[in-house]
Amino acid sequence: MLKTGSKSRDRTGRSGANPNPNSNAGSAVESISRASSKAPLSTTSGKKRSDSTLTSVHPKSKEAKLKNKSTTELSELGSEETDLSTSEGDDSSWISWFCGLRGNELLCEVDEDYIQDDFNLCGLQGLIPFYDYAVDLILDNDCLSGDTYSEEHSEIESAAELLYGLIHARYIVTSRGLNAMHEKYKKADFGRCPRVFCEGQPCLPVGTSDVPDNGSVKVYCPKCEDVYFPRCKYQSNMDGAYIGTTFPHLYLMTYPSAKPPAAVQHYVPKVFGFKLHKGSK
Repeated sequence: MLKTGSKSRDRTGRSGANPNPNSNAGSAVESISRASSKAPLSTTSGKKRSDSTLTSVHPKSKEAKLKNKSTTELSELGSEETDLSTSEGDDSSWISWFCGLRGNELLCEVDEDYIQDDFNLCGLQGLIPFYDYAVDLILDNDCLSGDTYSEEHSEIESAAELLYGLIHARYIVTSRGLNAMHEKYKKADFGRCPRVFCEGQPCLPVGTSDVPDNGSVKVYCPKCEDVYFPRCKYQSNMDGAYIGTTFPHLYLMTYPSAKPPAAVQHYVPKVFGFKLHKGSK
């Protein structure tokens, strides 16, 4: 009796709790369908589209930025490497280095074959201290050892500069030297005449003496046929023996087309429009 009663209680309790489960499920389905019908469909699709656009745009933009950054960094690294390679691989000769110094624009590069010929250097051995070392330094023979003192090394360098200058004075009066200086003259590397009526005529370097330490280099104007100081103060420090007294005149004889016509205009001093008498100047 107790068992049957309990079973009846359970059934009544269950039936009271949920007498019709299918009805509850149906009401839940109806509420969900109503909510879905009221909710706009465009929002969900818009969300999906926005999410898809975000996921499709941002990663690509980040990847593009990274790619651009990597390419710029690689290009910068490549440029730095090229700069370093050019700076490290710049193995210029002593002659080109010396002629490239500021103030040595009046000099040309002497051929090494000319320097290696002992006949062309005849008479210079007694004038130059450390002659053999100076020749080897000019020709990049690397004869200087680590045992040489710094004072001796500086003396050898100054001797090499003096020796190259005297060799240069001999070289520029040869056919090859005149041709090399002709190319520099066409580019006006020797400067222009400061005289107004010469109208910027290119000049030629000249020395007032063939003996070292006896005057600095000057510039000669073939139009007014006068001599002036170089405009560059660094060029004024060069020894005139590095050019010599013969070069500009031999050059104009070798290249007569390079000689301009003589200057016609001359400055006439006047006072209130009247020319001055020769005795009052």
